Amino acid sequence: MKKKADLETELFHIGLIFLAAGAVLWTGYCLIREQLPQLPCVVSSLLGIYCPGCGGTRALICLLHGKLLLSFWYHPLVPYTAILFGGFMITQALNRLGLRRIRAWKFHSWYLYAGIAITAGNFVIKNLLRIVWGIVMV
Repeated sequence: MKKKADLETELFHIGLIFLAAGAVLWTGYCLIREQLPQLPCVVSSLLGIYCPGCGGTRALICLLHGKLLLSFWYHPLVPYTAILFGGFMITQALNRLGLRRIRAWKFHSWYLYAGIAITAGNFVIKNLLRIVWGIVMV
């Protein structure tokens, strides 16, 4: 079994790769977004219910525009992930730069379980709103 410090280092390096890839993909998206078709959710179209990921893209766009509450409304996993990822990366980077007063966040498996619970809760609540009360999330 790996040491905790090794796991934190690997996760930090993976996070840096995700940041670089995200920057490249976001730049490419901004350049061609007008030409991309808007595809509907297949699950929502066929079954008439929201899938567990419905609202994720809108939530990410709202988050990138600084609309945290609207992002949370569309899909609460997006701001949850952004806060965890941002906190982890910033505290790890500051700690690695020699600021030992900053305690680097550590990985805990309950972060994943909380993310699963958020996704399941979002799925249930949105579908109850849609099926029982006819409220469609737009």
